[in-house]
Amino acid sequence: MACRDTSEGQTLDMARGDVSMTLAPDAVRSMFDRIAPVYDAMNRVMTMGLDLRWRRLGARAVVRPGDSVLDAACGTGDFAVADLRAGASRVVGLDFSPRMLERARRKAPQIEWVEGDLLALPFDAGSFDAATVGFGARNVADLRLALRELRRVLRPGGRLAILEITRPRGPLRAFYSLWFDRLVPLLGKALPGGSAYTYLPASVKRFPSAEELAALMGEAGFANVRFKLLAGSIVALHTGEAA
Repeated sequence: MACRDTSEGQTLDMARGDVSMTLAPDAVRSMFDRIAPVYDAMNRVMTMGLDLRWRRLGARAVVRPGDSVLDAACGTGDFAVADLRAGASRVVGLDFSPRMLERARRKAPQIEWVEGDLLALPFDAGSFDAATVGFGARNVADLRLALRELRRVLRPGGRLAILEITRPRGPLRAFYSLWFDRLVPLLGKALPGGSAYTYLPASVKRFPSAEELAALMGEAGFANVRFKLLAGSIVALHTGEAA
């Protein structure tokens, strides 16, 4: 069981089901190499500039002064930079796209940037005090394995934040469908390499719901799992502690 933050402090039972995932790893890597030049611009457009704020919220939720922090599936490094600014003394950003890491290095050369796979993290058990994943969890081929790897590299009591697009609820569902299913792919096609953004709507639909992801985190060894719905339930911020 995990908790969802609501105005009433409601606790929900989490659904547990199969997790259908994404493209083959090589296809995902190639896709992100192609969209690296437009990745930051598309993030700003897709989220109306809110994605940086969401990353700051995630960093503040799990990073403590002096922490050693892993930002997994770091992309161009915005979450890793937020982790550093939240007080981490050491930040490692990991991604398996070389082109993404090239851009990340330009933003913060003081961060350690590592080319690697979230499904086989190249770190010893208990190496980090906290870990963050921003808009990368839905792209892994085996979400359960990814969560277990994140748990493995965290010390007991270490904290995890996962920021991810989720299926919206309520009145924003119609807007979400128009924006992500139709307009975002069109915007992507207008930018060099951005045609890969036609993949975004399908990847979100395949990804577990916020309740299901919370349950999977619990199964992977995280306690005190909670999530907050942001931007009218379009984005979810999950947090948990390594048990």
